Formats: sequence, C-alpha cells, structure tokens
Amino acid sequence: MAGITSNDFSTPNQKLSFDKSQIEIVNLGDVKVFPVRLEPGWSWSNCIKESPGIESCTAQHIGVVISGCMVAKHDDGTEVKLCQGDAYVIEAGHDGWVVGDEPVELYEFNTAAVEVLEAIKKS
Repeated sequence: MAGITSNDFSTPNQKLSFDKSQIEIVNLGDVKVFPVRLEPGWSWSNCIKESPGIESCTAQHIGVVISGCMVAKHDDGTEVKLCQGDAYVIEAGHDGWVVGDEPVELYEFNTAAVEVLEAIKKS
C-alpha cells in the first residue's frame, strides 16, 4: 500500500442494500471504510439476519455514530446505547436496532464486516 491512500465517498467502490439499510463501501488499499444509513425500525435480527439458526451477527464492527441512536446488545448480556459522537467496537455475537424516529448514520472501518455482509447478500 502507498504511504498515503485516499478516496472519495461521493463515488463508492461498492453499494450494498438490505431492508431499511444502505451501505456504501470505499476502498483504501486493503481497508474498507463505509458509511451506513439505518432507517427507523431497522434491526439486525429482522432486516439482515444471516440465515435460520444464526441468532446473532457474526461480524465485528468498529466505527463511530454520526447521527441518531441505536442499541447494540451482545450475546454476553452487555447492552449499550450508541448515539451521535460515540465510537465503538462491537464484537461478533450481537444484535442491534435503531432507537427512535431518526435514521442512524455511522461510519465503519472493518474490512471483515464487509466480507460478512457480502456473503449474506450472495446467499
């Protein structure tokens, strides 16, 4: 990878959409950065869930909330409300949902999460 890599969010390299969510992926060499928009009523378990028998998201998420609020609940019982300005790491094994009537906008910085989403889209 070059010493400095940049890209423009106005021309994403890839777009993925699921029920009540839009993801635009920008490649920075081997790293994928992606703004995500989650609409009111979105939850992982109702809108993206990978397949029957999988009860929680298998991806790790690293990011920051730009606007709106959501809750992430891990399989270990930890539950956190994430709102504008909050940075987070959510380990694999969780559910998440939008809180309130505002969309949630966030940026994520984890190439592995994109790979999980791509696999779900193909199935």
